[in-house]
Order: sequence, then C-alpha cells, then structure tokens
Amino acid sequence: MTHPNHPVAVHLVDDEAPVRDALEFLFSSHGFSVCSYANGPTFLAALDGPTPVRGCILLDVRMEPLSGLQVYDELAARGNTLPVIFLTGHGDIPMAVEALKKGAFDFVEKPFGDAALVERVRDALAVEAAQQQRLAEGDARGAKLAGLTQREREVMQRVAAGKLNKVIADEMHISVRTVEVYRARVYAKLDVRSSAELATLLAKA
Repeated sequence: MTHPNHPVAVHLVDDEAPVRDALEFLFSSHGFSVCSYANGPTFLAALDGPTPVRGCILLDVRMEPLSGLQVYDELAARGNTLPVIFLTGHGDIPMAVEALKKGAFDFVEKPFGDAALVERVRDALAVEAAQQQRLAEGDARGAKLAGLTQREREVMQRVAAGKLNKVIADEMHISVRTVEVYRARVYAKLDVRSSAELATLLAKA
C-alpha cells in the first residue's frame, strides 16, 4: 500500500514494477508506510512538493532515464539529509561503494534477504528520526536565544564565560543588582539554572 502524504515513509525508487510491488508488500507488512516511484525524475519531482519528505530512500542503481547514482548526486546537490540505501546487483557493488564514500547510508545486494533489508531500513529510519530531533532542538534553542534583548545577550556571554557578577558589572558599567536581574531573566528565558547549563546550551547552539 502506498501512502504518499505520510510524514515518515520508506521512499522506494525502482523502475521495475514487480520489485516495487514486492517491496511495498514487504515493508507494509512490517508496519512501514511506503511511497513508491517508477523512476528518478518522478521521485525528484515529489521532493519539490509542499510537504517535506521524511523517512529514508531506497534507490535501485540501474534505472532509466536516471540511474540511482545520478539521482543520488541530484539529492546531494539539493542538500538531502535523508539516509539513502542502494539496491544493487553484484556488478554494481563498486558503484555502491563509491556512493558510500559520498555519504550514502548503505547498499544491499540483490537478491537480498527480507529480514536484512527490513533491519537496514529500520536503522536508517532511526538515524533520520535522530536527525530530526537534533534539528527540532536546534530550532527551539534558536527561538529562545532570539527572545533575548541585546543587553541580556551581553550579560549572557559573560555569565557563560564564568565571570562573576561584580566583574560583569564593572565591564558593562552597571550595578551588580542590575546584573543579577539580567542574569535571572536570561536563565528564565533560556530555561537554565546555572552558568554551566548556559555554557552547554550556547555550545550546542
């Protein structure tokens, strides 16, 4: 079964209908949503749609009019971060190894074992989920930092550097009490409780 609008899916690109049908059945039977594409251009066009594509990508190496490697190069040019697994014949292994050097997630040689392929797809989806989590955390940190005033930012940088309130007050030509107020605001807005937590947050940001 194909679910073209599912947010997380196995994106299967293969120009052989029997292979697509078999793999759709395999992945669907393991609870995965599957989006299948008859060729590279169709898949690339889907990436231009309004809904962000999530999940992982299975690319057959030998396809027309674009080979799996050509599709992969186009994905790389677009800044794709989804894990890509190549489906290869024995003679395609050198090409698949080259793709691994370029950052592909893995390759699986035909005829492949169902269990092994499902496990690699599961691993790829876990990697993509972790990537999305890191992006979400980064966006949240960015939003919090954007909510600081310029003065709060100045205090924040000094607090994160481990400077004492008195030193910060002298450097900024304000009272210690004012520094304490700014520090409290920064902690509250960024949801941290110490200078160490603040430094960690900024390091991640």
